[in-house]
Amino acid sequence: MRTAWRIVVGGAALAAAGWAVRQVPAELGVRPLTTGPDRAARIRRSPQFVNGAFVNPMPDPPRPASSVLDELSGSRRRRPHGFVPLRVPPSDEPPADGLRAVWYGHASTLVEIEGKRVLFDPVWSDRVSPSQLVGPKRHHPVPVELGQLPPIDAVAISHDHYDHLDMATVRHLTYTQKSPFVVPLGVGAHLERWGVPAYRIIELDWGEEARVAGLRFVATAARHFSGRASFAANDTLWGSWVVAGAAKRVFYAGDSGYFEGYKGIGAAHGPFDLTLMPIGAYGPAWPDTHMTPEEAVTAHLDLGGRLLLPVHWATFTLALHPWAEPVERLWREAKARDVAIVVPRPGEAVDTAAVPPVEDWWEISA
Repeated sequence: MRTAWRIVVGGAALAAAGWAVRQVPAELGVRPLTTGPDRAARIRRSPQFVNGAFVNPMPDPPRPASSVLDELSGSRRRRPHGFVPLRVPPSDEPPADGLRAVWYGHASTLVEIEGKRVLFDPVWSDRVSPSQLVGPKRHHPVPVELGQLPPIDAVAISHDHYDHLDMATVRHLTYTQKSPFVVPLGVGAHLERWGVPAYRIIELDWGEEARVAGLRFVATAARHFSGRASFAANDTLWGSWVVAGAAKRVFYAGDSGYFEGYKGIGAAHGPFDLTLMPIGAYGPAWPDTHMTPEEAVTAHLDLGGRLLLPVHWATFTLALHPWAEPVERLWREAKARDVAIVVPRPGEAVDTAAVPPVEDWWEISA
């Protein structure tokens, strides 16, 4: 009997592994220039597309003479020691004239602005990788299952890296929601490959905008890169998002190194009632693609932000710094520069009209 059970379990494991491997080609997406003349023409007309690839808004800064070995030195805890405390997201209707946010972990955030719901970079998979057999694994469960999400008015994607664009999540949202996907130029090719109807895809270049559910979405610049495979580096655009209602405005930075362009975005589209700023996965070996917590505060001030909600930390280990270091550095910098921040637990709702004081909840997990 025990032998038979082992055979059954082993067979199931092999089947699951086979399924995961078969999904890899689809996970890699497609090269957008090969998906039709209209998209290819738009990409080639983009000021950001130079010599066959998308480029950053200014030359990359010089990299310091540090190495991965330098960062590996010393004792660093790169994952939580205990459980990450979760909260059950609210199920009531969003405030009709207000602004509320629910951070689910990493960059995945639901913003409820003037009665509409915008879901940023939703990732519900256990691993951020082309295969669920390997790759960075989440440190805490998602606070709510995908099928329990309320009706979403728009899904906004910042770029096509696995920790921001998740095939399984996209497919689930395609079947369970009616919302359009608002994405940077070229990313729509991946979505079409995964079964999203073309009429539900809105692709924008930097500076372009669209109205969805009464909200204005503006694609703005970021300093990053793209690609789901080594052969497809920078063949889709990355970016940040301005989401504006009649009175409230939100800025989502996506992934970005710090650059002077935040001042221009703030002047053109700010001030912002809420900024969602990445604070994790930084390192001295890659200063041009991810901000430090201190730079996130500077960018928030450049944007004219009123309240900063940190994202891109706590859920996956994607860099060599200690797990809780990003939020500790952010808190110190915010105090020093008199910047209002809120650090919710995953699943905890934050109403910008009644901001709770910061509690160092991460200390119980660090």
